[in-house]
Amino acid sequence: MHELKVAANGLSFNMAKLISGRPPLLMLHGVTRRWQTFLPLMNALAARWDVYAVDFRGHGGSSRSTHYRIMDYTSDIIDLIATTFEEPVVIYGHSLGAMVAAATAAAIGGTAKAVIMEDPPMNTMGPEISGNILHSFFAGLGRFAGDQRSTSSVAADLAEIELFDPATSGTTRLGDIRDEVQLRFTARSLRSVDPGVFEPISDGKWMEGYDTSRIFSSLHCPSLLLQADLSAGGMLTEADAAMLKQLSPDLTRVRLSGVGHVIHVAATQALINHVTAFLESI
Repeated sequence: MHELKVAANGLSFNMAKLISGRPPLLMLHGVTRRWQTFLPLMNALAARWDVYAVDFRGHGGSSRSTHYRIMDYTSDIIDLIATTFEEPVVIYGHSLGAMVAAATAAAIGGTAKAVIMEDPPMNTMGPEISGNILHSFFAGLGRFAGDQRSTSSVAADLAEIELFDPATSGTTRLGDIRDEVQLRFTARSLRSVDPGVFEPISDGKWMEGYDTSRIFSSLHCPSLLLQADLSAGGMLTEADAAMLKQLSPDLTRVRLSGVGHVIHVAATQALINHVTAFLESI
């Protein structure tokens, strides 16, 4: 496995690849994360696929920008695929990456071999964010974007973020629901996140231009939707999941009971099992 820089859409992207001449599979991470979040999956997937994992604009080793809506990330990935791959590609995305994966696959048609979506937040992080706990979560994380202090210092501060739930008026300490290893990973990832990434999220403009009905009704390749458990920290609501299933011509939906939003960390082997079986069906 090695990292390289790839030019696309006028920006420079940091990308890791684990390849040996097999069909390509591109992995897209969530907000505040970086390609390394997929390390638990990459070797397993590389048995049958050439695995690529890219840092989004404003994250990891990729270029900064002034625009961070979902469709801005999508335009990057559409161009990156066009300039990097010569055959149809499987697109795997977590959270933000899942929403970008869907929009990209809808836009590029037959160039998308399949799409895998791990708990896309949809409206929970869109127009409804001010009414749920994620508003305070991202406001809290945003204070540490670009923080160059030691990982342990930032992780300790992250643990003290208070998450406010407007539905109950209750608060939860982040350190009580995230273990210390995950706090360290978040702290290290935030070091290379552009503070501007958080602006459209907090302003409720993150989904501007993201036409859910058009995108998901245009997903004609095989699609897998992995739905986390809301009670365990999942972000995809039952209503949104049902809507995506109804809109999409060829979507397989899997619910993971008791598993939180970052499924590839919380239930790695279960996720690998589902993804592997799905990929062997296409």
